Amino acid sequence: MHAVEVKKLIEAQLADTQVEVEGEGCNFQLLVISDSLAALSPVKRQQQIYALLNEQIADGSIHAVSMKFFTREAWDNRP
Repeated sequence: MHAVEVKKLIEAQLADTQVEVEGEGCNFQLLVISDSLAALSPVKRQQQIYALLNEQIADGSIHAVSMKFFTREAWDNRP
């Protein structure tokens, strides 16, 4: 699976969410920019993303995913 495919998959299913994806093969690092996810607990945020990737994790297309979450403001103001 390619990083651009992971990005499209998540962004197509989560409105007002931007995802920056790094990685290749089956290991990816996600930077998720979303104000709507900011209201959720860290565990709930991860569960939302894993639910979107469940099929690819189950079939082995994705093996490992790490995630960092940002609000739009935090993303825009990062160093």
